[in-house]
Amino acid sequence: MQEKDMVADVLSMTKASLGSYAKAIAETQNQQLRSTLQQIRNQDEQFQYQLFQVASQKNYYHPAQIASQQEISQIRQLFSQQPTVNTIL
Repeated sequence: MQEKDMVADVLSMTKASLGSYAKAIAETQNQQLRSTLQQIRNQDEQFQYQLFQVASQKNYYHPAQIASQQEISQIRQLFSQQPTVNTIL
């Protein structure tokens, strides 16, 4: 197996685990467990970003185009319209 393939596999697995952490955090009532899961997720996010940077430098990974300021504003507006606890209750 080539290094490029191994890096792609690890990036893929890390992304999947980040999604799993997000689900577990959202469903965890125990604050200590929730905090621990958040710390692990944060460490994995840092690892994923460092690996992404290496992959990008070696031309193994090509990120999506950089979003324009208008696109960022549209996404921010979309997510700011999401309901909050106060609007639900």
